[in-house]
Amino acid sequence: MAKKEKSASCVPTGMGCCKVEAVISVDERGQMVLPKEMREKANIRAGDKLAVTSWEKDGKVCCISLIKAEDLTDMVRSMLGPLMQDVIRK
Repeated sequence: MAKKEKSASCVPTGMGCCKVEAVISVDERGQMVLPKEMREKANIRAGDKLAVTSWEKDGKVCCISLIKAEDLTDMVRSMLGPLMQDVIRK
């Protein structure tokens, strides 16, 4: 098995970061299928954990996003790590 490469975290910047990749359906059990092409582009494999994030507008969810849990962990560490070091020093 190939070793995973560490890539820079994906943080949206500017206005051109989002695009429609696919339109999917939700079945009666609430399940959805991510298209194979999208899973391959995002390097999502069986067993990977995904964090579901949402944005609200006027009290309603207007956007749902999936982030690989390991990438979310890395983003949080990179943001909170320096802050926590400052707190520990004080």
